[in-house]
Amino acid sequence: MERPAWAPPGIDISVPSVSRIYDYYLGGSHNFEVDRQAARRAMEFIPGLPKIMQANRAFMRRAVRYAVDQGVTQFLDIGSGIPTFGNVHEIARAASPEAHVVYVDHDPVAVAHSQAVLAGTEGTGIAAADLRKPADILASPEVTRLLDLDRPVALLLVAVLHFLEDADEPYAAVAELRDALAPGSLLVLTHASYEGVPLAEEVAGGAVGVYRDIRNPLVMRSGAEIGRFFDGFDWVEPGLVSMPEWRPEGPQDGEVQEDPYAFSGFAGVGRKA
Repeated sequence: MERPAWAPPGIDISVPSVSRIYDYYLGGSHNFEVDRQAARRAMEFIPGLPKIMQANRAFMRRAVRYAVDQGVTQFLDIGSGIPTFGNVHEIARAASPEAHVVYVDHDPVAVAHSQAVLAGTEGTGIAAADLRKPADILASPEVTRLLDLDRPVALLLVAVLHFLEDADEPYAAVAELRDALAPGSLLVLTHASYEGVPLAEEVAGGAVGVYRDIRNPLVMRSGAEIGRFFDGFDWVEPGLVSMPEWRPEGPQDGEVQEDPYAFSGFAGVGRKA
């Protein structure tokens, strides 16, 4: 397999990556054939996966604009993936030129591309770190340089927590991050679930099996289980809902409202008291 010029040295391009699979769902070009094969296998079970990812991105953009409207101009985006059009810093800085954004990912491809995209962009940075180790994120040079944790921060955990198994202690990780944030900070979260998927669970479970086969287990949690991540936060209306139902702004969001797959899983925003 020929190594593309944009692929960072040292990574195994024969192994699928969830961030590159996500890039493929969104129509991006920074993925390998092994990623596309895994994505197509998952889509055999859930054909609407690209629509789900589009709805996810549209929610993220609305939530970022909401945060800026609320006076929150610092963003910590963990599990940020490979940069695509309309990323957090573009939305945030369009709304407030003073916005600061730190991306965090443990995928070397995502980190390398973020470094390239963000080169020369004021108020932005990328940290190579893992959500499973919140202390490493909080102590990273990018966070200490760009974010003032004594002021409110929007913590984005968008389509990432479902890749943490219970053994990874995801609730403890979110709680540790929450405790480091100032009052008025926001938690912006999306999470996969069998609830809302317009398929029988045993059918949708085939896609979950694909992720398990590539050693990136996808954990489908219930709405009640996802709600627990918001312990210590007060719900922002309308609470925990499907992604298109969270403060829709209109067709410019990119969601096709009549597409049932867009309503798969959950999204929510909470505010730390």
